[in-house]
Amino acid sequence: MSIPQSFIQELLARVDVVDIVGRYVQLKKSGANFMGLCPFHGEKSPSFSVSPSKQFFHCFGCGKNGNAIGFLMDHAGMGFREAVQDLAQQVGMQVPDDENTSPQDRERAAAQRQKQATLTEVLEKAGESWRRHLRESPRAIQYFKGRGVSGQVAKRYGLGYAPEGWRNLASVFPEYDSPLLEESGLVIVGEDDGKRYDRFRDRVMFPIRNVKGECIGYGGRVLGDDKPKYLNSPETPVFHKGRELYGLYEARGAIREMGYVLVAEGYMDVVALAQLGFPNAVATLGTACTPDHVHKLFRFTDVVVFSFDGDAAGRRAARKALDGALPYASDTRSIKFLFLPPEHDPDSFIRAHGPEAFARHVGDAMPLSRFLLESAREGCDLGTAEGRAHMLANARPLWSQLPDGALKRQMLAELGELGQLPAKDLAELWAQEGPRAAPAAAPEGGDPFADEPPWHPQPPGPWQGELARRPWRKDAGGRWRREPARPAQPPLPRRPAASRIDHAARLLLSHMQFLEGLSHEDHAALCAQPEPHGPLFAWLEGQLHEHGPQPWAVLREALRGHDCEPLAERVMTGSHAQTEGDEAELHAELRGLLDRMLIEEFKRQQQELVPRVTRDPAALAQYQALEQRLKGLLGISPRPT
Repeated sequence: MSIPQSFIQELLARVDVVDIVGRYVQLKKSGANFMGLCPFHGEKSPSFSVSPSKQFFHCFGCGKNGNAIGFLMDHAGMGFREAVQDLAQQVGMQVPDDENTSPQDRERAAAQRQKQATLTEVLEKAGESWRRHLRESPRAIQYFKGRGVSGQVAKRYGLGYAPEGWRNLASVFPEYDSPLLEESGLVIVGEDDGKRYDRFRDRVMFPIRNVKGECIGYGGRVLGDDKPKYLNSPETPVFHKGRELYGLYEARGAIREMGYVLVAEGYMDVVALAQLGFPNAVATLGTACTPDHVHKLFRFTDVVVFSFDGDAAGRRAARKALDGALPYASDTRSIKFLFLPPEHDPDSFIRAHGPEAFARHVGDAMPLSRFLLESAREGCDLGTAEGRAHMLANARPLWSQLPDGALKRQMLAELGELGQLPAKDLAELWAQEGPRAAPAAAPEGGDPFADEPPWHPQPPGPWQGELARRPWRKDAGGRWRREPARPAQPPLPRRPAASRIDHAARLLLSHMQFLEGLSHEDHAALCAQPEPHGPLFAWLEGQLHEHGPQPWAVLREALRGHDCEPLAERVMTGSHAQTEGDEAELHAELRGLLDRMLIEEFKRQQQELVPRVTRDPAALAQYQALEQRLKGLLGISPRPT
């Protein structure tokens, strides 16, 4: 179900990004903006700016920027719909569903949201009870003390203890027969006799929280040698093991501050690492690392380090993590694999060798590219043609999962070198082995060069240079052809400097109210600008007539899918896009830009009139009128009213 764009625009017009950001970041007024320490990277002096007029945030240090929805997605790790619902709830708006959604579906969705909120409350109540029991259990306290866990860390992670006994939760929930206790995974109902009893008994408890800090499940560890050693909540409407990560809520700030996330193997690893100076650790919930896990982690950082034991089990877990990580291994992200000695886990390694040694191991962790090669060549004798072919067969499904980019092409070259096969031949081989896609697109996992022009040698002759300069284009059948020679084009009319017209667009997108003070001539000059600027100014004028002045955050949403979106996004992205300050000064700056645009336009018109002025009195009069306008704009004489 989609959310109408009109609702997004209205929502952004009603929320205040300063209030939203201010709940997570300490902000101080600084001129027209608010400043604070960036929550997305570690810094000591504030470079994080929040603009009330544009309803946008921007960090001059790391470049992060966006609106209130984007802030919740990037900082709190929420999905788009989740962030919209969170904001809508704060301002008393009801998130609409797609117009095609039936009332019954909307009613079911509302009931599902209410059920999830209720289950979360039930789980929180159980956690409060288990935290009280921890303070009363010497055995549980001794277990955590034996692992070096302080009271402060135990409080931060909400650790508790589920006491012995089959129905301890009956003292917490008077309605012990409530279906909610079974749905939340706290109580098990016997299939044969229907008897109810607590799922977690005589275990230290680790609450599992989502990125908003809500408790969605638990992991419990035995204090002795009973089996199973770890017991997790079952799948419920609020808990899905393949999507959630233990400790992510607690680690968010440390991940951004330290610049990477450390993925450990268990709950206790995460808590111990936090105690020993690595609070940026998370763990999967007794499952292999999935693409959903990796996708969620990349909302918080561009560097993921998987930490595994160096034994066979650790290697197997790493191999599964590789499969989950490959689709997200873009050119701007770093994925590494840390293998500790077989006799150590992170906790024991740090206690034996110190945090500095562990930090060095993290820095020296194996890059994804190297682990991919090692996984592909495992069990293959590269000294024989058969072994090299086997290695390439192993590598192909791994390589095909990589997103298109420089890393994928470099890996193709390295695999070709390892398999003693040129990269171009290897790409052609893999393209032939797989099913062909439509001519205009490369088959998935096939030839990465299939969408490039052919590498034909240039034909001899005196026209070789001219032919080589013509670009390649695909014809209707998907075949590459040289573009035909084109006749020389007359010079285009002089255009305003790109930076000037960009800055005018930037000022008007940032301060839409300036449009109300422009003359008809100014509006006409803006809308007459060549594409893509002219259409953007025309669109902006239409928005003014229909909705009045709007902040950039709302305009940005209204531009979704519009032809002018790329231009607006470009001029409003980056540190140069900050146009805050005294409005009178900014308005004067815009006036100066418009005057220079008019000067260039008048001069262009005069150039067109020059050949006619000697024989056409009307052209002469028009030329002289333009001259007077130019003098007024240049300050040579008073500007005509």
